[in-house]
Amino acid sequence: MRLPPFPAPLRQAASANGSEAAGGAPGARLTVSRLLPQGQGLAPALVRRATTVELDWDVRQKSRFAATDSQGRALAIFLPRGTVVRGGDVLVAEDGSLIRVLAAPQAVLVITACAEHGSPFDLTRAAYHLGNRHVPIELQPDHLKIEPDHVLADMLRAMHLTVQETQAAFEPEGGAYGHASQGGHHHAGHDHGHEHPHGHGHGHAHHDEHDHGHDHPHGHAH
Repeated sequence: MRLPPFPAPLRQAASANGSEAAGGAPGARLTVSRLLPQGQGLAPALVRRATTVELDWDVRQKSRFAATDSQGRALAIFLPRGTVVRGGDVLVAEDGSLIRVLAAPQAVLVITACAEHGSPFDLTRAAYHLGNRHVPIELQPDHLKIEPDHVLADMLRAMHLTVQETQAAFEPEGGAYGHASQGGHHHAGHDHGHEHPHGHGHGHAHHDEHDHGHDHPHGHAH
């Protein structure tokens, strides 16, 4: 199957990068059309020896983009539409070489509960309000991360949360919908890890449904 043409602006960028690559012919670029989530199926030694490419969140949301790896090679990335690239994923080039993705540090707001006046539950409230605004959020047990936004920062501080701007990798939570496309690659590894809990989860879900079924008669009885 022939790949569609590379978008002109990215083709120019790849060409420019290719002319600078050590030992590479001017305009040369290496096509990448395959992604292995978290290096799934690869020996750790192979992943360690792979070249790397640093990409921020804005780029990693795209399925087609140009980049330059740690060896100076110009890359033209063509992934299935909807694919989201995560730090730790491994790209496979047309020549079989491997490129490990690093989540590049970028400006983010780190949100934590106020140690003096708050509680960890405040982070749950913050995530709820940010989610209502469809803001990409990285969820961690003791903090949240979002992209800089002074309006949201003021809102969070008014909720007695601590907000600090810093440079860090950003890996926001994926949406509950649309994972069939982006998750077909990235979340394959995660799905494997969650298969058993989901299996148990379904078992519990049936119990919950029965519980609700019994709850209603009790409600009517009252």
